[in-house]
Amino acid sequence: MLFHEIYGRYYQVTANILKEAVRGNLTRGKLNAMIHSQAFSESILTMPENLVGSRWSLIREDLSTPLKNEPHMPLTILEKRWIKALMLDPRIRLFEPDMEAFSDVEPLFSPDMIVYYDRSAKGDDYSDPLYVSCFKTALAALREHRKLKIRWKSSSSTAAALTSHEAEAIPMYLEYAEKDDIFRITLQDEMNQLTVRISQITECEMTSVAVPPDALKLKKETRESVTFELTDFRNAKERVLSHFSHLEKETKRLDDLRYQITLKYNSSDESEMVTRILSFGPVIKVTSPESFTELIRKRIRAQLSMKNCSCDVTHAQK
Repeated sequence: MLFHEIYGRYYQVTANILKEAVRGNLTRGKLNAMIHSQAFSESILTMPENLVGSRWSLIREDLSTPLKNEPHMPLTILEKRWIKALMLDPRIRLFEPDMEAFSDVEPLFSPDMIVYYDRSAKGDDYSDPLYVSCFKTALAALREHRKLKIRWKSSSSTAAALTSHEAEAIPMYLEYAEKDDIFRITLQDEMNQLTVRISQITECEMTSVAVPPDALKLKKETRESVTFELTDFRNAKERVLSHFSHLEKETKRLDDLRYQITLKYNSSDESEMVTRILSFGPVIKVTSPESFTELIRKRIRAQLSMKNCSCDVTHAQK
């Protein structure tokens, strides 16, 4: 319960309130404000009553406390093992977490125990020395608000060869695309904003040019939408709505089994959205826009082409 992402919050808020009580700084106003800001909206209905009075015997009516020392919540062995397991993830290790505090415990599990069934197999290579170097340089520039000078290569649907680019710009943010399993960095100069995959960067150098954090404003990203029909087969509606719960959506019931759902997403996430929608198979049928439908067709044709090539190779080997 202490380590639960929801229920653990109550213990943390209670500890913070008791710290104020031990210091003699607790007031009714501060008590309510801390619950409002740190707990959940409904917590104000129960926490003050339980904390103040005889039920929990933690805070007296005059808002003093029988505790002599401020409460401390040390990590349990289970928590330490869980955190150490997370730190072994190659993506988290890119941020160079401090492992020293967990040197006395074994990880709860190892990364090779996790099987990803809904993620691209063509993700970034987090063990590549060039990739690690570029990521850390970009992260340092982002934290220190310094310009980056980068070179990268990209491909397009109209050109078979890779095209080289270069830019000197301010890094605005790093983002991780879960379904594609890649990191991207968004940069901006006085005129343009561009997003580059870390794996495409061939050279990355942090310059000495420091820029105030508010010198440039992020341009508002273009919003797109996709509409599809969902057939509620094998609890598909619950799975789909849960999967896209973080996106703005409109849902309309068509009949007992079919629903029309419209999702809104950032244009830079379009490739990831195609992958995620395809992962649900025939229970989803994209109806609009036509441009998104065409992306679905292209992705399916590419997969069929790869499958046919694989079959041809197998047949030739036999």
